[in-house]
Amino acid sequence: MSVIVTDAGFGPDGFNAGFAAPGEQSGGQGVDLPNDADVVAVFDTIKDAPLIRIPFPSSADGRGFTIAARLRDLGYRGKLRAQGHVIAEQYRKARGVGFDEVEIDDALAARQPAPQWSPVQTLRYQSKFRRSA
Repeated sequence: MSVIVTDAGFGPDGFNAGFAAPGEQSGGQGVDLPNDADVVAVFDTIKDAPLIRIPFPSSADGRGFTIAARLRDLGYRGKLRAQGHVIAEQYRKARGVGFDEVEIDDALAARQPAPQWSPVQTLRYQSKFRRSA
């Protein structure tokens, strides 16, 4: 199972149209865009997708942040979802580069409950850390 993280907290996945590879989706389907995709090369085939999901195979792999920012720069107006190993401390950055939501597994949701994912909570944590340094 997975949990969808938004600014409103944790919730279920409300997107039921399914996902396909770039260029293979049909009406209403989302796109699973690899985090090493050439965004410019595939943009015309994905620009009308209602949702694009970008994987994060580890919390140390930041390529998804670059892909999201590039999609927004190119004019993508649909929903962007980070999927996988995004941790609560990265949520504010994810929102800042253009992600609308993050999809995490139940185990991560249990280790890092919803209040830790608030952009305000993340900011408070970082501010306290800077003051003590």
